Amino acid sequence: MPDNSASPASASQGPEDLLLPTITQSARLALSYATASSRLPTLALFALDQRLAGLLRHSREPMLALIRLAWWRETLGRDASEWPEGEPLLNALRSWNGAHKPLAALVDGWEALTGPAPLPPESLQAMAEGRGAAFAALAEALGRPEEAEAAGRIGRRWALADLASHLRNPEESVVAQTLARDTSPGSPRLSRSLRPLLVLQGLAQHRLATGSETSPGAVVKAMRLGLLGF
Repeated sequence: MPDNSASPASASQGPEDLLLPTITQSARLALSYATASSRLPTLALFALDQRLAGLLRHSREPMLALIRLAWWRETLGRDASEWPEGEPLLNALRSWNGAHKPLAALVDGWEALTGPAPLPPESLQAMAEGRGAAFAALAEALGRPEEAEAAGRIGRRWALADLASHLRNPEESVVAQTLARDTSPGSPRLSRSLRPLLVLQGLAQHRLATGSETSPGAVVKAMRLGLLGF
Protein backbone atom coordinates (compact mmCIF):
# COMPACT_ATOMS: atom_id res chain seq x y z
CA MET A 1 0.00 0.00 0.00
CA PRO A 2 1.22 3.55 -0.68
CA ASP A 3 2.01 5.51 2.46
CA ASN A 4 -0.14 8.60 1.84
CA SER A 5 -3.25 7.74 -0.14
CA ALA A 6 -5.88 10.35 -0.94
CA SER A 7 -8.60 10.88 1.62
CA PRO A 8 -12.31 11.11 0.70
CA ALA A 9 -12.26 14.82 1.58
CA SER A 10 -9.64 15.42 -1.12
CA ALA A 11 -11.42 13.49 -3.85
CA SER A 12 -12.61 16.67 -5.58
CA GLN A 13 -9.09 18.09 -5.80
CA GLY A 14 -6.78 17.44 -8.72
CA PRO A 15 -3.27 15.94 -8.43
CA GLU A 16 -1.63 19.36 -8.65
CA ASP A 17 -3.63 20.78 -5.73
CA LEU A 18 -2.74 17.78 -3.59
CA LEU A 19 0.93 17.51 -4.52
CA LEU A 20 2.09 21.13 -4.53
CA PRO A 21 2.10 21.36 -0.71
CA THR A 22 4.26 18.23 -0.50
CA ILE A 23 7.28 19.59 -2.38
CA THR A 24 9.93 21.96 -1.10
CA GLN A 25 9.77 25.71 -1.45
CA SER A 26 12.68 25.66 -3.90
CA ALA A 27 10.92 22.99 -5.98
CA ARG A 28 7.77 25.13 -6.09
CA LEU A 29 9.84 28.09 -7.26
CA ALA A 30 11.49 25.94 -9.92
CA LEU A 31 8.12 24.59 -11.01
CA SER A 32 6.86 28.12 -11.66
CA TYR A 33 9.10 28.16 -14.75
CA ALA A 34 7.56 25.02 -16.27
CA THR A 35 5.58 25.20 -19.47
CA ALA A 36 1.91 24.26 -19.36
CA SER A 37 2.59 20.85 -20.91
CA SER A 38 5.57 20.04 -18.68
CA ARG A 39 4.15 21.27 -15.38
CA LEU A 40 2.33 18.14 -14.17
CA PRO A 41 5.03 15.63 -15.23
CA THR A 42 7.67 17.80 -13.54
CA LEU A 43 5.56 18.18 -10.40
CA ALA A 44 5.10 14.41 -10.33
CA LEU A 45 8.88 13.91 -10.40
CA PHE A 46 9.50 16.46 -7.64
CA ALA A 47 6.71 14.95 -5.52
CA LEU A 48 8.01 11.42 -6.02
CA ASP A 49 11.46 12.48 -4.88
CA GLN A 50 9.99 14.06 -1.76
CA ARG A 51 7.80 11.05 -1.07
CA LEU A 52 10.81 8.74 -1.18
CA ALA A 53 12.77 11.11 1.05
CA GLY A 54 9.90 11.02 3.54
CA LEU A 55 9.97 7.23 3.61
CA LEU A 56 13.54 7.34 4.89
CA ARG A 57 12.90 10.24 7.23
CA HIS A 58 9.83 8.72 8.90
CA SER A 59 10.83 5.05 9.03
CA ARG A 60 12.24 4.13 12.43
CA GLU A 61 13.95 1.02 11.09
CA PRO A 62 15.89 0.71 7.81
CA MET A 63 14.01 -2.49 7.02
CA LEU A 64 10.68 -0.64 7.09
CA ALA A 65 12.05 1.97 4.70
CA LEU A 66 13.30 -0.79 2.41
CA ILE A 67 9.87 -2.42 2.34
CA ARG A 68 8.20 0.85 1.41
CA LEU A 69 10.83 1.62 -1.21
CA ALA A 70 10.31 -1.86 -2.66
CA TRP A 71 6.60 -1.08 -3.07
CA TRP A 72 7.42 1.98 -5.12
CA ARG A 73 10.02 0.15 -7.19
CA GLU A 74 7.53 -2.59 -8.00
CA THR A 75 4.75 -0.10 -8.75
CA LEU A 76 6.93 2.01 -11.05
CA GLY A 77 7.89 -1.14 -12.90
CA ARG A 78 4.26 -1.84 -13.79
CA ASP A 79 2.05 -0.28 -16.42
CA ALA A 80 -0.03 2.64 -15.19
CA SER A 81 -3.19 0.69 -16.03
CA GLU A 82 -2.29 -1.69 -13.16
CA TRP A 83 -1.86 1.02 -10.56
CA PRO A 84 -4.36 1.42 -7.72
CA GLU A 85 -6.79 4.31 -7.99
CA GLY A 86 -6.98 7.17 -5.53
CA GLU A 87 -3.25 7.83 -5.02
CA PRO A 88 -2.59 11.46 -6.12
CA LEU A 89 1.07 10.86 -6.91
CA LEU A 90 0.30 7.91 -9.15
CA ASN A 91 -2.45 9.95 -10.80
CA ALA A 92 0.12 12.65 -11.58
CA LEU A 93 2.63 10.09 -12.86
CA ARG A 94 0.07 8.99 -15.41
CA SER A 95 0.95 12.25 -17.19
CA TRP A 96 4.22 10.53 -18.14
CA ASN A 97 2.21 8.48 -20.64
CA GLY A 98 3.93 5.19 -19.88
CA ALA A 99 7.49 6.57 -19.74
CA HIS A 100 7.66 6.28 -15.93
CA LYS A 101 9.52 2.97 -15.58
CA PRO A 102 13.05 4.48 -15.56
CA LEU A 103 12.02 6.30 -12.36
CA ALA A 104 12.78 3.07 -10.50
CA ALA A 105 16.38 4.35 -10.57
CA LEU A 106 15.29 7.13 -8.22
CA VAL A 107 14.10 4.50 -5.76
CA ASP A 108 17.49 2.82 -6.03
CA GLY A 109 19.17 6.14 -5.31
CA TRP A 110 17.22 6.68 -2.10
CA GLU A 111 17.79 3.07 -1.10
CA ALA A 112 21.52 3.75 -1.24
CA LEU A 113 21.07 6.10 1.74
CA THR A 114 19.58 3.46 4.04
CA GLY A 115 22.93 2.11 5.25
CA PRO A 116 24.58 2.91 8.58
CA ALA A 117 26.28 6.28 9.04
CA PRO A 118 28.65 7.50 7.93
CA LEU A 119 27.65 6.53 4.42
CA PRO A 120 30.56 5.82 2.06
CA PRO A 121 31.15 8.04 -1.00
CA GLU A 122 29.79 5.24 -3.19
CA SER A 123 26.38 5.52 -1.54
CA LEU A 124 26.20 9.26 -2.06
CA GLN A 125 27.31 8.84 -5.65
CA ALA A 126 24.64 6.18 -6.16
CA MET A 127 22.04 8.63 -4.88
CA ALA A 128 23.27 11.25 -7.34
CA GLU A 129 23.09 8.71 -10.16
CA GLY A 130 19.50 7.89 -9.23
CA ARG A 131 18.40 11.50 -9.30
CA GLY A 132 20.31 12.05 -12.53
CA ALA A 133 18.54 9.10 -14.14
CA ALA A 134 15.18 10.53 -13.04
CA PHE A 135 15.97 13.91 -14.63
CA ALA A 136 17.03 12.16 -17.82
CA ALA A 137 13.79 10.16 -17.77
CA LEU A 138 11.79 13.39 -17.57
CA ALA A 139 13.53 14.65 -20.70
CA GLU A 140 12.52 11.45 -22.47
CA ALA A 141 8.95 11.67 -21.18
CA LEU A 142 8.63 15.25 -22.43
CA GLY A 143 9.79 14.29 -25.91
CA ARG A 144 13.29 15.77 -25.53
CA PRO A 145 15.54 12.67 -25.76
CA GLU A 146 18.38 14.76 -27.19
CA GLU A 147 18.52 16.58 -23.83
CA ALA A 148 18.44 13.48 -21.62
CA GLU A 149 22.20 13.44 -21.06
CA ALA A 150 22.29 17.11 -20.12
CA ALA A 151 19.30 16.69 -17.81
CA GLY A 152 21.03 13.74 -16.16
CA ARG A 153 24.15 15.82 -15.50
CA ILE A 154 22.04 18.54 -13.92
CA GLY A 155 20.26 15.95 -11.76
CA ARG A 156 23.53 14.58 -10.46
CA ARG A 157 24.83 18.05 -9.65
CA TRP A 158 21.58 18.94 -7.89
CA ALA A 159 21.70 15.74 -5.86
CA LEU A 160 25.21 16.33 -4.54
CA ALA A 161 24.64 20.00 -3.71
CA ASP A 162 21.34 19.15 -2.03
CA LEU A 163 22.86 16.31 -0.03
CA ALA A 164 25.79 18.45 1.08
CA SER A 165 23.34 21.01 2.50
CA HIS A 166 20.98 18.57 4.22
CA LEU A 167 22.97 15.58 5.47
CA ARG A 168 23.12 15.62 9.26
CA ASN A 169 26.29 13.57 9.58
CA PRO A 170 29.27 15.96 9.24
CA GLU A 171 31.46 13.35 7.56
CA GLU A 172 28.80 12.62 4.95
CA SER A 173 28.27 16.33 4.31
CA VAL A 174 31.98 16.89 3.71
CA VAL A 175 32.10 13.96 1.29
CA ALA A 176 29.06 15.29 -0.59
CA GLN A 177 30.66 18.73 -0.81
CA THR A 178 33.83 17.19 -2.20
CA LEU A 179 31.88 15.21 -4.78
CA ALA A 180 29.89 18.33 -5.71
CA ARG A 181 33.10 20.32 -6.27
CA ASP A 182 34.52 17.52 -8.41
CA THR A 183 31.64 17.66 -10.89
CA SER A 184 32.13 19.44 -14.21
CA PRO A 185 31.86 23.23 -13.88
CA GLY A 186 29.05 25.11 -15.57
CA SER A 187 25.59 23.91 -16.47
CA PRO A 188 24.38 22.61 -19.81
CA ARG A 189 21.61 24.53 -21.51
CA LEU A 190 18.10 23.12 -21.46
CA SER A 191 15.00 23.94 -23.47
CA ARG A 192 12.09 25.77 -21.90
CA SER A 193 10.15 22.64 -20.94
CA LEU A 194 13.08 21.37 -18.83
CA ARG A 195 14.10 24.71 -17.34
CA PRO A 196 12.73 23.87 -13.83
CA LEU A 197 15.50 21.27 -13.48
CA LEU A 198 18.10 23.94 -14.12
CA VAL A 199 16.48 26.26 -11.59
CA LEU A 200 16.35 23.54 -8.92
CA GLN A 201 20.01 22.74 -9.39
CA GLY A 202 20.95 26.43 -9.27
CA LEU A 203 19.05 26.98 -6.05
CA ALA A 204 20.72 23.98 -4.40
CA GLN A 205 24.15 25.27 -5.36
CA HIS A 206 23.23 28.74 -4.10
CA ARG A 207 22.18 27.23 -0.77
CA LEU A 208 25.43 25.29 -0.55
CA ALA A 209 27.41 28.47 -1.15
CA THR A 210 25.36 30.91 0.96
CA GLY A 211 23.15 28.86 3.27
CA SER A 212 19.90 30.12 1.73
CA GLU A 213 17.65 29.06 -1.15
CA THR A 214 15.16 31.89 -0.63
CA SER A 215 17.32 35.00 -0.33
CA PRO A 216 16.88 37.83 -2.86
CA GLY A 217 20.03 36.57 -4.58
CA ALA A 218 18.54 33.11 -4.89
CA VAL A 219 15.33 34.49 -6.39
CA VAL A 220 17.32 36.52 -8.93
CA LYS A 221 19.33 33.43 -9.84
CA ALA A 222 16.14 31.41 -10.26
CA MET A 223 14.71 34.08 -12.57
CA ARG A 224 17.85 34.16 -14.69
CA LEU A 225 18.00 30.39 -15.02
CA GLY A 226 14.28 30.01 -15.51
CA LEU A 227 13.85 32.74 -18.09
CA LEU A 228 17.22 32.78 -19.86
CA GLY A 229 18.57 29.30 -19.18
CA PHE A 230 22.03 30.31 -17.96
